[in-house]
Amino acid sequence: MQKQETRGVAGRAFKTLIAGAAALSMALGPAAFGADAKPAPHPMGAAAVDGARLLAADAEPGTWMASGRTYSEQRYSPLTGINKANVSKLGLAWYGDIDTERGQESTPVVVDGALYITTAWSKVKAYDAKTGAKLWDYDPKVDPANGAVACCDVVNRGVAAWKGKLYLGALDGRLIALDAKTGKVAWSVQTTDPKQPYTITQVPRIVKGLVIIGNAGAEYTCRGYVSAYDAATGKLKWRFYTVPAAPGDPTNTPQLKSALKTWDGDFWKYGGGATAWDTILYDPKTDLIYFGTGNGLSWSQEVRSPKGGDNLFVSSVIAVKATTGQYVWHFQEVPGDEWDYDVTNPLMTADLKIKGQVRHVLMQAPKTGFFYVWDAATGKLISAEKFAPANWASKIDMKTGRPVENPDVRYTDDKAAIVQPAPLGAHNWHPMAYSPKTGLVYIPVTESSTGFQSAKPDTFQVKERVYNTGTVSFSDKITELYGKPGALPRGNIRSYLEAYDPIRQKEIWRAPDKDYGAHGVLVTASDIVFSGDWSGNFNAFDARTGQKLWSAPTQADVVAAPSTYTIGGEQYVALVVGARGLPPGQARTNPLSANNSRLLVFKLNASATLPQTPIAGSVAGKVLDPPLLTGTNEQVIDGEGAYGRFCAGCHGSGGVADKSIPDLRYSPALRNLTTWNSIVVDGTRADKGMVSFKKVLAEGQAEAIYHYIVSQANKAKAAQQASAKK
Repeated sequence: MQKQETRGVAGRAFKTLIAGAAALSMALGPAAFGADAKPAPHPMGAAAVDGARLLAADAEPGTWMASGRTYSEQRYSPLTGINKANVSKLGLAWYGDIDTERGQESTPVVVDGALYITTAWSKVKAYDAKTGAKLWDYDPKVDPANGAVACCDVVNRGVAAWKGKLYLGALDGRLIALDAKTGKVAWSVQTTDPKQPYTITQVPRIVKGLVIIGNAGAEYTCRGYVSAYDAATGKLKWRFYTVPAAPGDPTNTPQLKSALKTWDGDFWKYGGGATAWDTILYDPKTDLIYFGTGNGLSWSQEVRSPKGGDNLFVSSVIAVKATTGQYVWHFQEVPGDEWDYDVTNPLMTADLKIKGQVRHVLMQAPKTGFFYVWDAATGKLISAEKFAPANWASKIDMKTGRPVENPDVRYTDDKAAIVQPAPLGAHNWHPMAYSPKTGLVYIPVTESSTGFQSAKPDTFQVKERVYNTGTVSFSDKITELYGKPGALPRGNIRSYLEAYDPIRQKEIWRAPDKDYGAHGVLVTASDIVFSGDWSGNFNAFDARTGQKLWSAPTQADVVAAPSTYTIGGEQYVALVVGARGLPPGQARTNPLSANNSRLLVFKLNASATLPQTPIAGSVAGKVLDPPLLTGTNEQVIDGEGAYGRFCAGCHGSGGVADKSIPDLRYSPALRNLTTWNSIVVDGTRADKGMVSFKKVLAEGQAEAIYHYIVSQANKAKAAQQASAKK
């Protein structure tokens, strides 16, 4: 018997079939729908989604058929059952414990009575959307070794539903079709070269019977591309590469042959990067698919393209024809990017009245801090202004579309630079939302800065399965810049939820976060914005003023975006929580997960509760207790460089973890160098995703990293003690 992992009202037996009411007439319009909206008349788990149903999504607003709800990906719900007058009565209806302590980033998809989520390690779970009873779960059995090349945790952002199947992009590069009723595999195809360190964390999109999927791995010798597969069979239909291959390569289209002229050196030997690792959007009005690309390989342009150049199609938004993948237009937001300014961040389409004319537009708030509005059909830039602080460019030239760069932010091996935003950006992958009622976009914003300096191009070597940024994060020159009067504070500065007017390009309000960290967003027709935070809360805000209307504890950090749906005349809001450790002062209460990973589902007047008794072995209240530093200064310095290249991508810059990966400064392995080497060199924890680094570490580097972490732990302990005396 399948083990039950849900609580609250989930203890009730679930029905295997539900009889839905007839679909509501589209003529009523979204404003007519409240909490009594009914789903389409399909049996539970049918996942009977097709293009016509997605186009008519507003006719059944009680469903959430795709990660972004509709093709426009506005994450706007027409539901009004939960409103400003009653939102204070929201309570927990049911929850389900999730059996992994890594990051949780998926948005629940709810269709035909069933709720579907993905979790870390590309697992899929299905629930009865009303009772919370577990229907089935699926584990693709991803090799833990793939965790070593997953840039930013082994996360997954959700499934796509289509004609009775669910589609999953697995971390190891597989695209998997599951039977929506049973969770059984219908077909599976490897979309990447398994010999290369590609990963997939994004949501597949389904367009006209084609499953569209990209990949990640731009720091790991990968060449970016987007592929389309037949949803019924898994057969490859088309592929669009985002950077050129070597001259004469048959995959170089006319556009890529032209792009080749914007590069220098033999970059293609190492893949080139520009992976399309998150946003993919289909627009029925233009019949185009849009996607953004990431950084080049390496980050340092001095290393990857010594004579400079725009390096197309790095950091670009690209539009292609839906059925063929044929190039239509592109817009490069960051020519010659060297700050990890991916523009894979969420895209959305909308109809905006600009200067008295209704324009069908494509919008994005990317890492760079500039909010872009383009004509969706042509890619012509309509406007671009800063939605967050940024020092790398002063403005966007409206004639050329190019940023007016600050020359001080370009760096070499002899010149350092302080750059804002830092690589995680002013807005990363976390979903934003747009309300056609308020005319505002709701953006999770983070402010940060970092220092850059290039590695020496004549000595730097690109290696497979290694984080090849070609940069150094700490140096005397960087420290000197941060020490100058008026310098930006290093690292994380602040975060907040921002309401932004895309027509006037103006901030309307912001709701500050108590603790730093971005979190996905949902907005409803009742002018409520839902979003979690890193303080362990799920919140509701007034969409017009930013006033906080309601809050409920989550016992976990929240990064994912919620969704909302109706069952039996009641409106529910569903959210997956658990990422990057625990909120300040929080204890572990989930017996299956150290970071309290869960699916939480709320409705009006519900009264289920989360457990309050801490579980033995709680990770809360960790104490820094490192051994004394015994390494030499030279070892610490060497360890700093090696850590930055081999470890920081998972364990955090400077040894300070900001993910659900362990903070090495607290590791018991610091007590014994032999234990440390058994993990780092011998791979004794490979089953947990910490594989052996023996093949890529030079002699003595594992020990040097050890001494560097011991040094960082002792510095942090001294700082804690000094702070306690004040």
